[in-house]
Amino acid sequence: MDSEAQRPRPAVDGDMADIGRRIRRLREERGISLSALARDAGVGKATLSGLENGTRNPTLETLWAITAELGVPITAAFAASTPEDPATVPGGSDHRVFHGTATEGTLLQVFEDAEVTYELYRLVIRTGTPQVSPAHHEGVTEHVTVFAGTLSAGPADAPLRAGPGEHISWRSDVPHSYAALGDQDVQAGLLIRYPRR
Repeated sequence: MDSEAQRPRPAVDGDMADIGRRIRRLREERGISLSALARDAGVGKATLSGLENGTRNPTLETLWAITAELGVPITAAFAASTPEDPATVPGGSDHRVFHGTATEGTLLQVFEDAEVTYELYRLVIRTGTPQVSPAHHEGVTEHVTVFAGTLSAGPADAPLRAGPGEHISWRSDVPHSYAALGDQDVQAGLLIRYPRR
Protein backbone atom coordinates (compact mmCIF):
# COMPACT_ATOMS: atom_id res chain seq x y z
CA MET A 1 0.00 0.00 0.00
CA ASP A 2 1.48 3.40 -0.93
CA SER A 3 1.78 6.33 1.47
CA GLU A 4 -1.06 8.24 -0.26
CA ALA A 5 -3.49 5.42 0.50
CA GLN A 6 -2.36 5.29 4.15
CA ARG A 7 -2.84 9.00 4.80
CA PRO A 8 -6.12 9.87 6.54
CA ARG A 9 -8.60 11.63 4.31
CA PRO A 10 -9.10 15.34 5.09
CA ALA A 11 -12.34 16.14 6.92
CA VAL A 12 -13.22 18.74 4.30
CA ASP A 13 -12.10 19.32 0.74
CA GLY A 14 -10.65 22.81 0.85
CA ASP A 15 -7.91 25.12 2.04
CA MET A 16 -7.38 24.39 5.75
CA ALA A 17 -5.46 27.66 6.26
CA ASP A 18 -8.48 29.62 5.00
CA ILE A 19 -10.83 27.56 7.19
CA GLY A 20 -8.57 28.21 10.18
CA ARG A 21 -8.60 31.97 9.56
CA ARG A 22 -12.40 31.97 9.40
CA ILE A 23 -12.69 30.02 12.65
CA ARG A 24 -10.30 32.42 14.37
CA ARG A 25 -12.35 35.38 13.06
CA LEU A 26 -15.62 33.81 14.30
CA ARG A 27 -14.06 33.14 17.72
CA GLU A 28 -12.64 36.66 18.03
CA GLU A 29 -15.93 38.28 16.90
CA ARG A 30 -17.60 36.52 19.83
CA GLY A 31 -14.89 37.58 22.30
CA ILE A 32 -14.00 33.98 23.17
CA SER A 33 -10.44 33.03 24.04
CA LEU A 34 -8.77 30.10 22.31
CA SER A 35 -8.53 28.27 25.65
CA ALA A 36 -12.23 28.78 26.44
CA LEU A 37 -13.38 27.61 23.00
CA ALA A 38 -11.14 24.55 23.13
CA ARG A 39 -12.43 23.66 26.61
CA ASP A 40 -16.11 24.24 25.81
CA ALA A 41 -15.92 22.40 22.47
CA GLY A 42 -14.09 19.48 24.09
CA VAL A 43 -11.05 19.69 21.81
CA GLY A 44 -7.39 20.08 22.66
CA LYS A 45 -5.99 23.61 22.79
CA ALA A 46 -3.13 22.53 20.51
CA THR A 47 -5.64 21.09 18.04
CA LEU A 48 -7.63 24.34 17.91
CA SER A 49 -4.47 26.45 17.68
CA GLY A 50 -3.16 24.25 14.86
CA LEU A 51 -6.50 24.50 13.04
CA GLU A 52 -6.55 28.29 13.33
CA ASN A 53 -2.96 28.46 12.06
CA GLY A 54 -3.62 26.07 9.18
CA THR A 55 -1.17 23.43 10.42
CA ARG A 56 -3.71 20.82 11.59
CA ASN A 57 -6.26 18.86 9.61
CA PRO A 58 -8.99 18.14 12.19
CA THR A 59 -11.66 15.48 11.93
CA LEU A 60 -15.13 16.40 10.77
CA GLU A 61 -16.39 15.70 14.28
CA THR A 62 -13.91 18.29 15.66
CA LEU A 63 -15.08 20.91 13.14
CA TRP A 64 -18.72 20.21 14.09
CA ALA A 65 -17.88 20.58 17.81
CA ILE A 66 -16.08 23.90 17.29
CA THR A 67 -18.74 25.46 15.05
CA ALA A 68 -21.50 24.22 17.36
CA GLU A 69 -19.84 25.92 20.32
CA LEU A 70 -19.54 29.10 18.24
CA GLY A 71 -23.27 28.79 17.47
CA VAL A 72 -22.88 28.75 13.69
CA PRO A 73 -23.48 26.28 10.86
CA ILE A 74 -20.35 24.43 9.76
CA THR A 75 -20.46 26.27 6.44
CA ALA A 76 -19.70 29.53 8.29
CA ALA A 77 -16.12 28.26 8.49
CA PHE A 78 -15.84 28.12 4.70
CA ALA A 79 -17.36 31.19 3.09
CA ALA A 80 -19.65 33.95 4.20
CA SER A 81 -22.70 34.47 2.06
CA THR A 82 -23.68 38.00 1.16
CA PRO A 83 -27.09 39.69 1.16
CA GLU A 84 -26.80 39.92 -2.64
CA ASP A 85 -26.07 36.18 -2.99
CA PRO A 86 -27.42 34.39 0.13
CA ALA A 87 -27.68 30.93 -1.39
CA THR A 88 -24.14 30.54 -2.70
CA VAL A 89 -22.57 27.17 -2.03
CA PRO A 90 -19.30 27.83 -0.18
CA GLY A 91 -16.35 27.15 -2.42
CA GLY A 92 -18.00 28.42 -5.59
CA SER A 93 -19.65 26.20 -8.16
CA ASP A 94 -17.84 23.08 -6.95
CA HIS A 95 -19.72 21.27 -4.21
CA ARG A 96 -17.73 20.96 -0.98
CA VAL A 97 -17.36 17.40 0.32
CA PHE A 98 -17.18 16.53 4.03
CA HIS A 99 -15.64 13.23 5.17
CA GLY A 100 -16.66 11.73 8.52
CA THR A 101 -15.91 8.36 10.07
CA ALA A 102 -18.77 6.68 8.19
CA THR A 103 -20.30 9.51 6.18
CA GLU A 104 -19.49 11.48 3.08
CA GLY A 105 -21.63 14.56 2.65
CA THR A 106 -21.63 16.71 -0.47
CA LEU A 107 -22.92 20.19 0.26
CA LEU A 108 -25.44 21.07 -2.45
CA GLN A 109 -26.88 24.35 -1.24
CA VAL A 110 -27.02 26.78 1.68
CA PHE A 111 -30.26 28.70 2.22
CA GLU A 112 -30.53 31.58 4.67
CA ASP A 113 -33.33 33.71 5.98
CA ALA A 114 -33.51 36.17 8.88
CA GLU A 115 -33.90 33.48 11.56
CA VAL A 116 -32.58 30.20 10.11
CA THR A 117 -29.79 28.74 7.98
CA TYR A 118 -30.40 25.49 6.07
CA GLU A 119 -27.71 23.24 4.61
CA LEU A 120 -28.68 20.63 2.01
CA TYR A 121 -26.39 17.62 1.49
CA ARG A 122 -26.22 14.50 -0.64
CA LEU A 123 -25.17 11.90 1.92
CA VAL A 124 -23.51 8.48 1.68
CA ILE A 125 -23.20 6.37 4.83
CA ARG A 126 -20.70 3.55 4.39
CA THR A 127 -21.33 0.10 5.82
CA GLY A 128 -19.19 -1.31 8.58
CA THR A 129 -18.47 1.73 10.76
CA PRO A 130 -20.95 3.79 12.75
CA GLN A 131 -20.34 7.49 13.27
CA VAL A 132 -21.18 9.52 16.37
CA SER A 133 -21.37 13.25 15.82
CA PRO A 134 -21.21 15.84 18.62
CA ALA A 135 -24.21 17.95 19.58
CA HIS A 136 -24.93 21.03 17.47
CA HIS A 137 -26.08 24.22 19.17
CA GLU A 138 -29.54 24.38 20.74
CA GLY A 139 -32.51 23.95 18.42
CA VAL A 140 -30.66 22.46 15.44
CA THR A 141 -32.59 19.69 13.67
CA GLU A 142 -31.62 17.15 11.02
CA HIS A 143 -33.97 15.72 8.39
CA VAL A 144 -32.92 12.67 6.33
CA THR A 145 -34.67 11.07 3.37
CA VAL A 146 -33.27 7.65 2.44
CA PHE A 147 -33.04 6.71 -1.24
CA ALA A 148 -31.17 3.39 -0.95
CA GLY A 149 -30.07 1.12 1.90
CA THR A 150 -31.26 1.03 5.49
CA LEU A 151 -30.22 3.79 7.90
CA SER A 152 -30.00 3.95 11.66
CA ALA A 153 -29.61 7.59 12.71
CA GLY A 154 -30.68 10.08 15.33
CA PRO A 155 -29.95 10.66 19.01
CA ALA A 156 -27.10 8.36 20.02
CA ASP A 157 -29.17 6.90 22.88
CA ALA A 158 -32.34 6.36 20.77
CA PRO A 159 -31.57 6.11 17.03
CA LEU A 160 -34.33 5.92 14.45
CA ARG A 161 -34.49 3.61 11.45
CA ALA A 162 -35.41 4.35 7.82
CA GLY A 163 -35.37 2.47 4.54
CA PRO A 164 -35.77 3.58 0.91
CA GLY A 165 -38.43 6.25 0.51
CA GLU A 166 -38.65 6.91 4.25
CA HIS A 167 -37.84 10.09 6.16
CA ILE A 168 -36.64 10.67 9.74
CA SER A 169 -36.00 13.85 11.73
CA TRP A 170 -34.53 14.60 15.14
CA ARG A 171 -33.14 17.39 17.29
CA SER A 172 -29.40 17.22 16.81
CA ASP A 173 -28.44 19.40 19.77
CA VAL A 174 -27.47 16.10 21.43
CA PRO A 175 -24.81 13.58 20.33
CA HIS A 176 -26.23 11.70 17.37
CA SER A 177 -25.22 8.73 15.25
CA TYR A 178 -25.29 7.45 11.70
CA ALA A 179 -24.94 3.79 10.65
CA ALA A 180 -25.74 1.83 7.50
CA LEU A 181 -27.54 -1.38 8.46
CA GLY A 182 -26.89 -4.48 6.39
CA ASP A 183 -24.39 -4.77 3.56
CA GLN A 184 -25.48 -1.81 1.39
CA ASP A 185 -24.24 1.76 1.70
CA VAL A 186 -27.00 4.25 2.41
CA GLN A 187 -27.73 6.97 -0.16
CA ALA A 188 -29.73 9.83 1.33
CA GLY A 189 -30.54 13.52 1.34
CA LEU A 190 -29.79 15.49 4.52
CA LEU A 191 -31.22 18.88 5.46
CA ILE A 192 -29.77 20.56 8.57
CA ARG A 193 -31.77 23.45 10.06
CA TYR A 194 -29.80 25.90 12.22
CA PRO A 195 -31.77 28.56 14.12
CA ARG A 196 -29.72 31.73 14.70
CA ARG A 197 -28.34 32.17 18.21
